[in-house]
Amino acid sequence: MVPVAKIFNDPIHGHIEMHPLLVRIIDTPQFQRLRFIKQLGGTYFVYPGASHNRFEHSIGVGYLAGQLVKALSERQPELRINHRDILCVQIAGLCHDLGHGPFSHLFDGKFIPLARQGVKWKHEDASLTMFEHLIKSNGLEEVLANHGLELPNDLVFIKEQIRGPKTEARSNGEGCNIKYSEWPYEGRPREKGFLYEIVANKRNGIDVDKWDYFARDCHHLGIRNNFDFVRFLKFARVCAVGKRKHICTRDKEVGDLYNMFHTRNTLHRRAYQHRVSNIIESM
Repeated sequence: MVPVAKIFNDPIHGHIEMHPLLVRIIDTPQFQRLRFIKQLGGTYFVYPGASHNRFEHSIGVGYLAGQLVKALSERQPELRINHRDILCVQIAGLCHDLGHGPFSHLFDGKFIPLARQGVKWKHEDASLTMFEHLIKSNGLEEVLANHGLELPNDLVFIKEQIRGPKTEARSNGEGCNIKYSEWPYEGRPREKGFLYEIVANKRNGIDVDKWDYFARDCHHLGIRNNFDFVRFLKFARVCAVGKRKHICTRDKEVGDLYNMFHTRNTLHRRAYQHRVSNIIESM
């Protein structure tokens, strides 16, 4: 049977096409469980429209990750972004929230600190464990290899995008003493360091994860989203900054980036940190 892509009709991004490998991951029980995890936790009890789940958000992030890396590849062929890079970035975007528990951040923000006092648990750590379980329990190693991925190197790259380098601070509280001159990642060399800024940008927080949940949460909450990620995609370029390469944009786009962080502030004030929502989650 020849693997085929699938078209998803998404309320935020319209009709989006997903690579056959991504469809195989989506069709696993570990990914399907995201259908039943509320994106905004207790906020649903305050905003009745906020009934969306981690499932559709994850698909959206996987799609946007592909859009950004493909745009960079087409615009700057000298970056030598290959088929493996694109697939790995898309998979990381798709699987970045696999580890969320019931009601999303309520689980790791309020429940775990009370149920397991003294344990510093993050959903990113659980996402890595769940991703490893997804691959092994569904026998996807061969499927990944058939699509051109090189194991285990590409799996390391995917997991580093989700959680960060192994030397980064972990849930056990161990810190990180990485100097700027050192390269903390194993999955990709310094020359392709910009790929780590697409799904979860540890440098400045401008990443496709936020782009999707800003647009999606605003849509379901009835709050205006002033950030235009489509425009950012048009102006995104990879530039050398010191000894590293970073994803940058035109100086005239500072207004659009301001709108992005302003939207984040608005969502926290009006929804994420809503007084009644916090009370319900505490109950």
